[in-house]
Amino acid sequence: MIKDNIKNLIKEKTACIGVVGLGYVGLPLIVEFVNKGFQGIGFEVDEKKAAAINSGKSYIVDVSDASVQKCNDTGRLSATTDFRRLADCDVIIICVPTPLRKTKDPDMSYILAAGEEIQKYMRPGQLVILESTTYPGTTDEILQPTFEAAGFELDKDFLLAFSPERVDPGNAQYQTHNIPKVVGGVGEDSTDAAAFLYSQIVETVHSVSSSRVAEACKLWENTFRAINIGMANEMAKLCNTLGIDTWEVVRAADTKPFGFMAFYPGPGLGGHCIPLDPHYLSWKARQHGFDSQFITLAEEVNSGMPSYVVNLAADALNEQKKAVNGSKVLILGVAYKKDIDDMRESPALSVIDLFRAKGAEVSYHDPFVPEVTFDHAYTIGDGEPLHNQELSDDLVASADCVVICTGHSGVDYKRVTELSKLIVDTRNALDKPTRENSKAKIVRL
Repeated sequence: MIKDNIKNLIKEKTACIGVVGLGYVGLPLIVEFVNKGFQGIGFEVDEKKAAAINSGKSYIVDVSDASVQKCNDTGRLSATTDFRRLADCDVIIICVPTPLRKTKDPDMSYILAAGEEIQKYMRPGQLVILESTTYPGTTDEILQPTFEAAGFELDKDFLLAFSPERVDPGNAQYQTHNIPKVVGGVGEDSTDAAAFLYSQIVETVHSVSSSRVAEACKLWENTFRAINIGMANEMAKLCNTLGIDTWEVVRAADTKPFGFMAFYPGPGLGGHCIPLDPHYLSWKARQHGFDSQFITLAEEVNSGMPSYVVNLAADALNEQKKAVNGSKVLILGVAYKKDIDDMRESPALSVIDLFRAKGAEVSYHDPFVPEVTFDHAYTIGDGEPLHNQELSDDLVASADCVVICTGHSGVDYKRVTELSKLIVDTRNALDKPTRENSKAKIVRL
């Protein structure tokens, strides 16, 4: 029985684990397996990433160079661009990107490409798991037929499951090993084998009845966040209109020990999951004639926040008898969250685009991001790349407006307020004493 054979290989730690895609999800995952005694092969289309891993170097914040080198020293970790080595793997885990097209429909090209590569080199006896966030039905509607088209039979020749990634880049408390893992297979045998696999590296595994339940679970989690952030953003706009401190209201509401969970406003949604996943869910809903109005409304509010931030700055500049056109705007932080280098879907990119489209002279400081290119789907500016600027006194003092888009903890905000003329704080980065003692005009969400 294929399930028993795979479980025995896992139990004896003779199973070879292949991970397709060595990004923010795949690299920490393969490191965990190697650290637990498994042979790990990482598959990449990017030769530079494969070479970095093989030389003991990491390129993501959650995995140190020392961790990669330690795995390399065991002789159990290797990275390759040669997908023929998929045939050497007993388990294949797909961790590829699932972006949106410009139409905001799911782009399944990476999953399709991974499935086709696996199909080419597939052999009987393998367990394939998809971790990439996607709409309910992807695993059994796309991957299963792909493998069956090559003559392989589910439960006889291969097992197939979905287990959503729950990576939170830069989170020191919750990482791969202590984040509960949801697992749903295309059939009971697939669920059982996949759950047993993850139990080797994860403290808690929660099995569900199908891959579709597991797929829907991930979308529900992130849509929940997107909707509540949308509400926080709308409340911030309302509080500003009423002249109320948004952040004081949130802190007060958060004292309630039940029935409330604090969400905070910002310049928009960032990261690979929160801005994208609701679109996957609403897209699937439309295929079945269902109009997900609540999700759509939240997306409208969140996607409008960069424009709202720019308008706040424009109004404040106008009060100082300055136009956005020709003004020097300094953006503090371009990563999508504090103290990481991840710029995926960062709202700061849209803020920069909008300022540049209005004729502002934009520069940025972000110690984690040396360069910003504007080849993302929603670019509306001129597309010229920007480079990180040292946060010198001259840079801050010469800016007509400083916009805090990401509240990196290493920035001396007290010094920024002492030197600035105007600050738009979208992250509540400036504490109350700093604000009260500032000579700069401060505008907050």
